[in-house]
Amino acid sequence: MVKCEDVCEQIRQIGVLPAVRVSSAEDAHFAAEAVSAGGIPIVEITMTVPEAVELIAHLVKQHKKILVGAGTVLDTETARRCLDAGAAFLTAPGFDDDLLEFAKKENVAVLPGALTPTEVIRAWRAGANFVKVFPCAQVGGEKYIKSLNTALPQISLVAAGGVTQQNAMAYLLAGASAIGVGAELIPPDAVQHREIERIKELARRFTGYVKEARRRLAPHAGAAPDTKTDFGKLHKQPPRASQ
Repeated sequence: MVKCEDVCEQIRQIGVLPAVRVSSAEDAHFAAEAVSAGGIPIVEITMTVPEAVELIAHLVKQHKKILVGAGTVLDTETARRCLDAGAAFLTAPGFDDDLLEFAKKENVAVLPGALTPTEVIRAWRAGANFVKVFPCAQVGGEKYIKSLNTALPQISLVAAGGVTQQNAMAYLLAGASAIGVGAELIPPDAVQHREIERIKELARRFTGYVKEARRRLAPHAGAAPDTKTDFGKLHKQPPRASQ
């Protein structure tokens, strides 16, 4: 198993956490390979995917260079099965004391969900490696992340829920350590039609947003970052679906 601290470092470095939410294990396998081929060697297989635990085990065995995590983990029994399958990290849409305690005992990276400042602090004090602020878009988007980061700079935040090409960089400039992305990175129709090049291109764009945001935030960048991003170069029309 990959060490917890190494997993956390990879999440920070990559900056994008793809959430695979599809209707079959075959679709999930395709999606995982596609985003990895596009430069994002990390996937979160949600427990809503049929045979999710078996898929995690298969990906871990067949793709050594992909960091595979389990998403939407709601109880310790499921968490145990995911770890036995080889999951490198656990995420959840909300906070659960038992799940955090389990993760601490197993020394596995855990990213519980939280929304209010009180919930964020509670998750951090319970031992969360990152706190996934979910759902972001519905409560103010990047402005909300900025407020949380200003008040709680010691807590690593992952912005999730409503992250798009248009706002991805703004979330990172606002202080998110990483962004959680679902259908905007892995469009259901692209999976259905096996459009690997389309998903690879989207993966390259999101990693590009991470690199550009970090360049702007670097100490030598000088002036305060401009969150009004010019997407002229980074944001283009998505590749058209094949007929």
